[in-house]
Amino acid sequence: MTAPDSRPPLWIGHVVLNTDRLAESAQFMRTLGMRPIHEGPSIAIFELRGGTHLLLLPKKKVNAGDAPFDLMVDDLHATHRRCAELGLAPTAIESVPKIDHELFRLREPAGHVITVYSSHVADRAV
Repeated sequence: MTAPDSRPPLWIGHVVLNTDRLAESAQFMRTLGMRPIHEGPSIAIFELRGGTHLLLLPKKKVNAGDAPFDLMVDDLHATHRRCAELGLAPTAIESVPKIDHELFRLREPAGHVITVYSSHVADRAV
């Protein structure tokens, strides 16, 4: 008998990031560790844990700023070291006591700033 699935019944399917540098943004996401699903002249798709897909869409003019999403990792310090070793220029790790997390930021080639947080997954299946 199979145990009932205790995971929440919903998750994020797709998030979109516009870029005026599709090939460079795609390479950045591969280097960061996202799984490439499709790369073409009009879209690049990357898979993250949980099945979420990041869609990179080309756009002639991009208003760079904070990315419309953030990332979460199991070991923030190891990920920070890895990003630095790969030349991705992470910011210094910051502590955010009010939410009991740490974070750092990365700037992808189109100029968007992606925040990477320490994990806040509950003790239940996700």
